[in-house]
Parts: sequence; C-alpha cells; structure tokens
Amino acid sequence: MQAATIAVTLMESPSATGGTPPVGPTPLFTAADRQLLHDCLSGHSAAWDDFVGRFGGLLAFVVDRTSAQRQIALMSADRDDLLADILLEILHRDAAVLRGFAGRSSLATYLAVVARRVVVRGLMQLSAKKRGHNSFVAGHEAVRGTDDHTRLIDREQLEVMLGRLDAQEARLIRLHHLESRSYGEISQITGMPLGSIGPALARARQKMKSQSDQESSDSPSNRADQH
Repeated sequence: MQAATIAVTLMESPSATGGTPPVGPTPLFTAADRQLLHDCLSGHSAAWDDFVGRFGGLLAFVVDRTSAQRQIALMSADRDDLLADILLEILHRDAAVLRGFAGRSSLATYLAVVARRVVVRGLMQLSAKKRGHNSFVAGHEAVRGTDDHTRLIDREQLEVMLGRLDAQEARLIRLHHLESRSYGEISQITGMPLGSIGPALARARQKMKSQSDQESSDSPSNRADQH
C-alpha cells in the first residue's frame, strides 16, 4: 500500500549495473507508465486489468483517506461504489481523463487528484442521501419511493432498464446493487477477475444513465417545455 501511494516512481538506476548515473532529475512520467497508458488507450485486452492492478491500491487509499478526513464512515458497498465512480470518470468519453494527461506530473499523482475530486463529490452526495434527500449515485439520480407502490414502480422501471443491458451487465448490476454483493463475492459467483468488476459495473451504469437521460429528453412534458 505504501508503494501505491508514492506519487513519483523512480526508474531503475544505471549505476546499479555499473553504468553512468543519469544527468538531471528523474522523469516523472516513467517508461512503464507511458507504455501502460498507451496500451489502455489502444484497447489492448489485458491493459485495463494491468491498470487496476497497478493503481487500484492508490485509488482505494484516496477513498479511505478522503472519507477519514471528512469523518464519514463508509459501508463496504459505499466504498465499492466510490471506487467504481472513479473508474467511470476515467472511462468517461472514451477515457478522456487518460487522454488529457500531459505528463507534467507522475501518472499516480494525476490519478490521485482525479480520484479525490470524484470522491469528494460522491461523499457530498452520500451525506445528502443519508439526510433523506434525493441524491445521485454513480452519476444518475437514485429515486427511492417512500411507499410500496412507488417502490414497485421504481423496481419495474429498473427491470426495464436492465433488460436493455446485455446479460452479463444486468447480472452485475443485480448482484451489486440489488443483492449488495461485494466485489469479492461477485468475483466468486461469476468467475470474473476482481479488477474487471469495477470497470464493467461502471460501463453498465453509464449505459443506464444514458438510457435515463434519453427517456427524460423524449418525455412529453419535456417536449412541451421546449415549445
């Protein structure tokens, strides 16, 4: 964990093999990070698992540290949701966060800044939710009814949205959000690698958000407001 939180990764020193020590400061954007970033943006099949394996500990540390600083106790499911939100932010708009990295800092420092911004926003939403207000969870509005009839309608709407996802995505949403399964439990049930669950959930939730936004824009009341 300590290594995951170090913002600057030192490259292997040539002096260790009898070479000449490098002149000037060590590059912040290391060759290893440059290659990993290239592989992720090129869509290499194993690149995202490598990314989560390399930086997952750092992202988890940011979640834990930021929540502790704000004196907010997180349930396991809330922590998983915040981690998924960070991954969703990184994946959003064809990985715009990664494409926008200019190399002026280490990749770890850059990701920590992005993660903290997402976590702060998520913690504010979580606090509002706990106070009984409507909140946004993973980028889409979570409306929970206060009576059985409203909850039934919400569940029916959710099932319609799940029916538009592929089978694997719908199963992940059900396991995590309806059955409150942890990432570890989902990995055991589905056989998916642990590092792949967060990104897959993030993509599924983004699809649901897009569906919800489209339905809102197509609603009769919204069309009437535009005229």
